Amino acid sequence: MSYSVVISGTGLWTPEQTITNDELVAAFNQYVERFNAEHADAIAAGEVTALDASNSAFIEKASGIKQRYVIDKSGVLDPSRLAPSIPERGDDEVSIQAEIAVNAARQALENANLTPNDLDAVLVACSNMQRPYPAMAVEVQAALGMEHGWGYDMNVACSSATFGIQAGVDAIRNGSARRVLMVNPEICSAHLAWQDRDCHFIFGDVATAVILERKEDATSDNQWEVLGTRLQTKFSNNIRNNFGFLNRCDESGIGARDKLFRQEGRKVFKEVCPMVAEQISSHLADTEIAVESLNRMWLHQANLSMNELISKRVLGRQATREEAPVILDDYANTSSAGSIIAFHKYNSDLPAGSNGVICSFGAGYSIGSVIVNRIK
Repeated sequence: MSYSVVISGTGLWTPEQTITNDELVAAFNQYVERFNAEHADAIAAGEVTALDASNSAFIEKASGIKQRYVIDKSGVLDPSRLAPSIPERGDDEVSIQAEIAVNAARQALENANLTPNDLDAVLVACSNMQRPYPAMAVEVQAALGMEHGWGYDMNVACSSATFGIQAGVDAIRNGSARRVLMVNPEICSAHLAWQDRDCHFIFGDVATAVILERKEDATSDNQWEVLGTRLQTKFSNNIRNNFGFLNRCDESGIGARDKLFRQEGRKVFKEVCPMVAEQISSHLADTEIAVESLNRMWLHQANLSMNELISKRVLGRQATREEAPVILDDYANTSSAGSIIAFHKYNSDLPAGSNGVICSFGAGYSIGSVIVNRIK
C-alpha cells in the first residue's frame, strides 16, 4: 500500500545578527589594503597578484543580495580574521548545529499540531555537517526528547532539502514511517572563504524544518499534498568544497587558499539554469500540471538572475514576485534552506487547489523538484 503524503508544517530559525553589504565591504576592503601593503614587493615583482577591493553595488548587481543573517558578526567583520567566532562546545552540551535545527523543528511541529513523540524519523539534510559522527539527526532526535524512531544525515549541498523531502516521502509511502521531520541547519558562514572577492558576499546562516506525514493523519490548517518528487545529478567541478579529514594528510597544501567554498560562477549560471528549467517543465508535464495552473515557484535562493531566468523559461514570460518569491536579498544564499524559507514565508496566502513547485539546485550538479498542491 502506498500512502499519500502532505507537508503539514514548516519552521524557520533566523539568527539575531545581520551584516549589510556596506558593513561587509568595509571589513573586506580593510583586509585587501593590508594584504596589498604587506605583499607590495612581491606584487611589484609579479610574484603575487594584488587583491581588488569590493563594493556594495557590485555585490547587489552580481547576486541581488543586500544583507545576510549570521550566527557571529564580529569575527566576520574583523579584517584580521574574516571568519565567524563560534566556540566549540563540550561533548556533553547540545551542539550549535543541533540547537538551531531544534529551534526550527519545534516551530514546524507546532505548525503541524504535533509533538516530538509523534515523529518516526529525523532527517538532517544540509551542505555541511558540524562533524562526521555521531549523526546530527540522532542528536536532534535526542534534543527534541523523541524517545523512539531513527535518524540519519544526508548531504547533497544546496539540493539537500528537496532530496531530504523525497527521502521522507519515500519512507512514508513505503510504510517505514508515518511522520518525518526534515531539517536544514545551515551554518554557511563557517564554510565561506570571506577573503575571496568573488564569493565573500554569498552566504548566510539559518535553519529550516519541514514536517511530512500521511495525508490521512494530518490535522494542521495548512496542508500541501506532495504530487511528485524528482531528483537529478550530474558531476561537475564548478562548485566545490574540499575541506575534510584528509586535508591533514597532505602537508603540501599548507599556506594555500583554504579548501572551503569556491565556484566558477559564470559556468554554473550557463550550465545549471537550462537544466533546472527543463527539469521543472518536464516534471510538471509528467505530473499532468499545466504551466498555466502553476501558481508559485519556491526556487533555490542563490542568485537573483538565475531565478529570474529559470522562472522565465518555465512560464514563457517574466515571473512576478508573487509567482517566484525572493528572499535572498534579505537572507543571502542559505544553501539547502533557501527554497524552504521561500515556501515557509510565501505559501499561506494561496487558496486550496493551488499548485506549486519547490526546487533547489547546486553543487554536484544536483537538482531536486517537489510538486505540491494545497488541499487545506
